[in-house]
Amino acid sequence: MLKVGMTGGIGSGKSTVCHLFSALNVPIIDTDIIARQLVEPGQPALSQLVAVFGATIIKQDGSLDRTMLRQLVFSDAQHKQQLDAIMHPLIFKELDAQVARLQAVYCLLVIPLLVETHNNYALDRVLLVDCPEQVQVQRVINRDGISREQALAIIAAQASRQQRLALAHDVIDNTATPETLAEQVKRLHNSYLLLATARTTSA
Repeated sequence: MLKVGMTGGIGSGKSTVCHLFSALNVPIIDTDIIARQLVEPGQPALSQLVAVFGATIIKQDGSLDRTMLRQLVFSDAQHKQQLDAIMHPLIFKELDAQVARLQAVYCLLVIPLLVETHNNYALDRVLLVDCPEQVQVQRVINRDGISREQALAIIAAQASRQQRLALAHDVIDNTATPETLAEQVKRLHNSYLLLATARTTSA
């Protein structure tokens, strides 16, 4: 099965592109969803986070206080490394398990921090959802109701646009009209089907 890793910065429009691929019956596994599931109450990852960051990251109902954890991580590079050391191996282990259960010609694996993780996860193609930084900033402000400074700080903590472009095999321009965006997705979908079929017949 052909594995396409999709990445892109915050506010680049990955969710919109995912919906378009999903409408074409492409199975999608999102590492952000996996990460949220791994830190639900009772999950081992949550206990590991508490052991490192303390009980202040837990709300009264026993769930993870994401805002508190985000503040801790953004204020200290070592905290970010500790968080990554706990979460990344668990995320990619679960990703593997979910991929193994799929029956499809190709699948889309959404890995927003693909560049940042420096993970040598085996992907056949890397698809970047791309847009200029000023578009990202405005989308994040509108979506999350945060200040321009906060939006810029989040973007600055992620890989640069140039780093992502250097890694990508395929790029979707997400500043286009909805119709043009859908055309880009359909064209890539057909390309991935051809690639996957060629691999199967030559194997």
